[in-house]
Amino acid sequence: MSTGTAYDAIVFDNDGVLTTPTERDVLVEAMHDAFETVGVTEPPTDHVDTLLRPDVCSLRRIADDHGIDPEELWTAREDAAIAVQLTELRTGRKRHYDDVATLESLSVPTGIVSNNQHETIGNIIEHCDLGGFDVWYGREPTLEGIERKKPTPYYLERAFADLDVENPLYVGDSRVDIAAADAAGVDAAFIRRDHRMGYELLTEPAHEIESLSRLSELV
Repeated sequence: MSTGTAYDAIVFDNDGVLTTPTERDVLVEAMHDAFETVGVTEPPTDHVDTLLRPDVCSLRRIADDHGIDPEELWTAREDAAIAVQLTELRTGRKRHYDDVATLESLSVPTGIVSNNQHETIGNIIEHCDLGGFDVWYGREPTLEGIERKKPTPYYLERAFADLDVENPLYVGDSRVDIAAADAAGVDAAFIRRDHRMGYELLTEPAHEIESLSRLSELV
């Protein structure tokens, strides 16, 4: 892990950091929509839960159980998740946090790396007026995209390479964010928003903050 606080870039997770998390019930509804798209009208609850956050093996397992091509199921899943999150953005139920405005004063390049879909991050940037980021990555809507999501540092490392920086800081709100930063060999700042009160971390991040406004002190 890098040391010191002379960070030359700050990269952010999105959900729970820049924008409010999408409500679980909304995503569950999207999973039902995805199953219906591929002809499964009453999926078992555990299959819905698995489709929310699968790995490739568990996705293949539930697809096989229904006699469905896993890539077809995953495409339906991603399309449904993108659609419901866009609706949440348009209605204002998913919105950016007020302290995002403080990022305009940062003197270093910024980026986004999220486990959400790349298209969803694009929709968020557009509807939440989050322009100004130098680079942003969401997950590709493919089986390879599943394998590349955090805590794997794949997209983080791509962002750092694009920014051409040596000592970036990654800001997240989950254990996988901290683990991804560790895997990439960079410092992490954990932001403890209201939905993370009482949330325990497995490893200690370099920084813990309660607002994005604190970042100006770190650079």
